[in-house]
Amino acid sequence: MVAAENGAFKGAKVGGMADVIRDLPQALLSQDVRVHVAMPSYGFLAAQEHGEKLNAFSLEFAGGQQQVSVYRVNAASKEVGEGRSKVNQTKTYLFDHPLFNDGGQIYSHGDASRPFAADASKFAFFSLCVAKALVLEIIPRPDVLHLHDWHAGTLALLRHYVNEFSSLKSLPCVYSIHNLGIQGLRPLSGDQSSLFHWFSHYGDEIKQQGLSEVIDPTHSQCYNPMRAGIVLSDKVHLVSPSYAKEVLLPSAPEKGSYCGEGLEQDLQLKQQNGQVFGILNGCFYDENQDLAPTPWVEQAEATLLSWQGLGQHQVDHQYVRSVDQIALQRINRLLFSSHHSDSTNQTNRTNSTNDTNDTISTKGTDKRADSRFLLTSVGRLTDQKVLILRQTILSQTTDKTVTVLEAILQCLKRHQPNGLFVMLGSGDVKISQEFQMIASRYANFIFLNGYDEPLANTLYRQGHLFLMPSSFEPCGISQMLAMAQGQPCLVHSVGGLKDTVQHGVTGWHFSGDDLKAQGEQLIMALDTLLDSSQKEGYGSQAWKRVCANAKEQRFDWPKVAEQYCQSLYNQ
Repeated sequence: MVAAENGAFKGAKVGGMADVIRDLPQALLSQDVRVHVAMPSYGFLAAQEHGEKLNAFSLEFAGGQQQVSVYRVNAASKEVGEGRSKVNQTKTYLFDHPLFNDGGQIYSHGDASRPFAADASKFAFFSLCVAKALVLEIIPRPDVLHLHDWHAGTLALLRHYVNEFSSLKSLPCVYSIHNLGIQGLRPLSGDQSSLFHWFSHYGDEIKQQGLSEVIDPTHSQCYNPMRAGIVLSDKVHLVSPSYAKEVLLPSAPEKGSYCGEGLEQDLQLKQQNGQVFGILNGCFYDENQDLAPTPWVEQAEATLLSWQGLGQHQVDHQYVRSVDQIALQRINRLLFSSHHSDSTNQTNRTNSTNDTNDTISTKGTDKRADSRFLLTSVGRLTDQKVLILRQTILSQTTDKTVTVLEAILQCLKRHQPNGLFVMLGSGDVKISQEFQMIASRYANFIFLNGYDEPLANTLYRQGHLFLMPSSFEPCGISQMLAMAQGQPCLVHSVGGLKDTVQHGVTGWHFSGDDLKAQGEQLIMALDTLLDSSQKEGYGSQAWKRVCANAKEQRFDWPKVAEQYCQSLYNQ
């Protein structure tokens, strides 16, 4: 497997692809398939993981000779991820070179005037390194070459177009698309980050192929590595069945529809030839959970303080990031209220003659026993994930125009006056600023601008309703993790969300013909759910039934691995 991310290593995860690269190799062991992973070291992974240096080799890239080192990390002694007792036997090959070092970051922030320039060069070079290492047998020759997303698409081009790597043509090549919306376009020439600048020494060979299979369909002077991966691989894999159908259709952004993203004709041709497969990602399940988890408020406080470099109970507001001030103040008030309530309840229990078993504590026993309704959301702050929340609609409360996020908060206030919407996420700075401004105006919105896995897991366990309004979602993992904890989800009926959440059974869907309608339908669905929870209580039998159904859902990786072998790897 050739990929840019890997959740097995600290600091090497950005999106859902990292979870797949971490978990799928372990699951494939049940099918007697052993996986090797190739990825960049990013200037820190080889040292961090105590990699064994295997070799170093020289190759030409961008007009100069480059020296690359290859390290191997044998994960046989490691357990990967929470609740997974099976030992992971994956070997990871890390490629080390200064071009991969971006201050410990996977992706470059880049320059708006030259989008993807730094990353496109980085991953074009990475593709060349892997191709070279395979033909030199520095890393073992696999039975199947499995490329992941645009970062590895250039390897398909080198395999197909360049004689030096023609021996790789005999390897069956699978190409997985985790997000068709990001394609890594760069000019064919005329820029330091361009196809013919990277591979000037292979220029004649590449030009002889005509380039029609790798040029972007819309921008005729641009190379598209995503398209190269699709067209020049033997099989194309999408990470859910519904997404595999959606990408065959043209996108219509003005209607909030994000489908083929200009590559639908290539995918249609592949589909007609029986070369497109939609297989849902899986999830590992921890059946041995802590019966007395840390309350989410305490976990949130600890996370906020850790982001400031402070320990718990070391609050010094002059050193707290301004973006976290509002969240920390609200968390502190909740903690004070909770501690005061606990103290009062303890006094009442001491003076009461009732059986103590009839008293419901807000800590330790029932993770959702608190009477405060908790709406949760965990995810990256990108237009893919939150564009619907940024649309404007007419408020049902004030008859004024507000964002969908504000309408959600108003709806929550109407039906659950003590309810809270807790959002955990990081990403686009502009979106963060917008949400921070909304948090300053709505007391029932706690915006935690960052990511912390223990806090995310706590929100999955202790929330009452999980919101995932992605405009498009190839698969999604957050909804699976929330459902695994018995938290039902309200999701946009697209891609993997549609495939994993059954409307009215394990959660609820909303849809709409355009962005505005999607926002309005989201509010209508939430209004209905909150109205029901207000009248019947979210402890009602109907609500509990949906929660139980959600918790019983299983998207097990071993079963997914079986589908991989049957559809993608078996020839």
